[in-house]
Amino acid sequence: IGPNGAGKSSLLKAVVGLVTTSGVVAFDGEQRKGSARSRTVAYLPQSPVFPVGMTVAEYVLLGRSAHLSWASSESGSDRSAAAAAIDRLELSTLASRPVTELSGGEAQRVALARALTQETPVLLLDEPTSALDLGHQVAVLELIDELRRERALTVMSAMHDLTAAGRFCDALVLLGEERVRASGLPSDVLTESLLSTTYGAGVSLFTASDGSLVVVPDRSTPKPRDRPSAETPTNQSTDRLLHRRT
Repeated sequence: IGPNGAGKSSLLKAVVGLVTTSGVVAFDGEQRKGSARSRTVAYLPQSPVFPVGMTVAEYVLLGRSAHLSWASSESGSDRSAAAAAIDRLELSTLASRPVTELSGGEAQRVALARALTQETPVLLLDEPTSALDLGHQVAVLELIDELRRERALTVMSAMHDLTAAGRFCDALVLLGEERVRASGLPSDVLTESLLSTTYGAGVSLFTASDGSLVVVPDRSTPKPRDRPSAETPTNQSTDRLLHRRT
């Protein structure tokens, strides 16, 4: 979590190998590159690029590319994995539709289906619910959490919704000013003082019925309007000045 420009997306891209880094990215202590990394990490970017002329089913099936050898084609098990992801994300009715004709929310779920089809132990998500309506936001986050437990996945996600981050994440890393400002349990990171200084805005924290934290931004106090002084033209005098000018 962190404000715009804090480095959340850059960090995810560094893990997946899309940007040059000065440090080391290791998985269980092992550095992996090329096809070995693509079989380890699946990545859902913030703005996926969808090829023209490809259907939803074909696009989701691309998630199996990391498991194919050179010049080989998808097997029945590859197609079953894609079909299962399409079904779990309620995309069956869109399977034959061109990916370039989807709404923002539909496209985001299709991109997530492709990432899940890759069936990797690590899943990287960059704002996975930004284009979804409220119902689909909750459904997608619950599905990710369910799959995380079923498959023993490691899920790393950049999120702007601090309440959702606190509710669904085991641990949080708060980025700000190009550094880690805090990390740990949601209750340790989601504090009014930390969030206010990092985001530059006042926040209030409440406890929901399930015990999770709810983060609410404070409205800034509107400044009182100054009364016009004798030297300040009123609306009437301004109107007269404009009339004279014309």
